[in-house]
Amino acid sequence: MAELSMQPQQLDEKQRFYDRFAGEFDAKMNRYDLEKRVRVVYDRLLPEDLSGKRLLDAGSGTGWFSLRASERGAKVTSIDVGLNLLREVGRKCSTDKSVADICNLPFPDCSFDVVVSSEVIEHVPEPKRAVSELARVLKPGGLLALTTPNRVWHFAIVLANKLGARPYQGHENWVGYRELRSWMEEWGLRVEEQFGFHLFPFVTRLSHPVLDFMDRFSVGLGPWMLNQATRARRASE
Repeated sequence: MAELSMQPQQLDEKQRFYDRFAGEFDAKMNRYDLEKRVRVVYDRLLPEDLSGKRLLDAGSGTGWFSLRASERGAKVTSIDVGLNLLREVGRKCSTDKSVADICNLPFPDCSFDVVVSSEVIEHVPEPKRAVSELARVLKPGGLLALTTPNRVWHFAIVLANKLGARPYQGHENWVGYRELRSWMEEWGLRVEEQFGFHLFPFVTRLSHPVLDFMDRFSVGLGPWMLNQATRARRASE
């Protein structure tokens, strides 16, 4: 049976927004973006066998990344900031669950073989601290698969929010492409792959197959694309 643990939380209102929004998340999220990120994480960043691996879904949201990891045979722990989000995870898959903040993970050093975090670190007050925590709980030789928006496109979110085009009210602390790499290296991770995806915002009138086609031919444009994906490995001791 999956376990649920609670950790003392000292979160601001912007962080708590995501748990209040949990019941609407799946209906409001862009399905194309979600499915693309799942493919990026599990098909490109983590193609290896995950069977029996201890995997942390850090900032699980409503559970789509936990679900795919479970289907791949991983032993999944899902964490997010509130019970409402974790209840949504439980409707999709059976995992160990913990109410926790990724800036203060409630796990010992070297706890997980794999850590997955997709579009999470930009929604916390201190993204750099979040990266340090994700690195800390990785076992030597363990892998971090992370996606996050690229700060070069932050102006688009500012505009969308001013126009009332987005329903989200959380933190928007976007990280630069080279900045993210430097943080990972600072915390003892070796970046094995970093690339961009979504050459244009996925809410454009361009069809999704066209957007996917353009991404395939965007080699070298990672620092200028809307989202960034990184695979990094903790050094073996």
